[in-house]
Amino acid sequence: MEKKRTVGFVFVEGFADWEFGMLSGSVNEWFGGRAVCLSPSPGPLKSIGGFRMLPDRGVDPSDNLDLDAVAVIGSDTWSDADAPDITPLLKDVLARGGIVGGICAGTLALARAGLFSGRKHTSNGAGWIESRLDTYAGSEHYQDVPYAVRDGHVVSAAGTAPGTFAIAFLEALFPEQAPQIAEMREMIAREFTSRSEKA
Repeated sequence: MEKKRTVGFVFVEGFADWEFGMLSGSVNEWFGGRAVCLSPSPGPLKSIGGFRMLPDRGVDPSDNLDLDAVAVIGSDTWSDADAPDITPLLKDVLARGGIVGGICAGTLALARAGLFSGRKHTSNGAGWIESRLDTYAGSEHYQDVPYAVRDGHVVSAAGTAPGTFAIAFLEALFPEQAPQIAEMREMIAREFTSRSEKA
């Protein structure tokens, strides 16, 4: 029996409610995987929308050897000068052939870890990462696009692109499920296509 693929979602205080639901729900419900909640602090954590979350575990690599992927969810906390450093976890998962993704300010954790070096990536607009970090390895590969960018095992997206973030992440994690992921992509596109046709 094939092992369930496990995705660790990294949350910090003030996490963005809209950035992870499609991905976590899809992993659990449609693709037979497992989503676990990680945080550098024991919590409880409060979202931008005011909801509380209690993490399942911390971010020490030795406690997360079962992870096949990590998704870092956005929060203004990642912009702080003393933001948590989750570099060891991200590098460990990537070194084991896993998928690492960041959305919105979660991309700052990937930039701090040097994961954008030599890789195409995106975030919340041209110059946004530099406005928080001054400089980072791989800045010349930034893609100023409104959708998620995947380069190998690294996925990044603006906070306004949770749909394409979920799709790109799932494509990397479940390549054998391409037909089902294509259906998801069409489903998301229809929501906006139908609206524009009526306008």
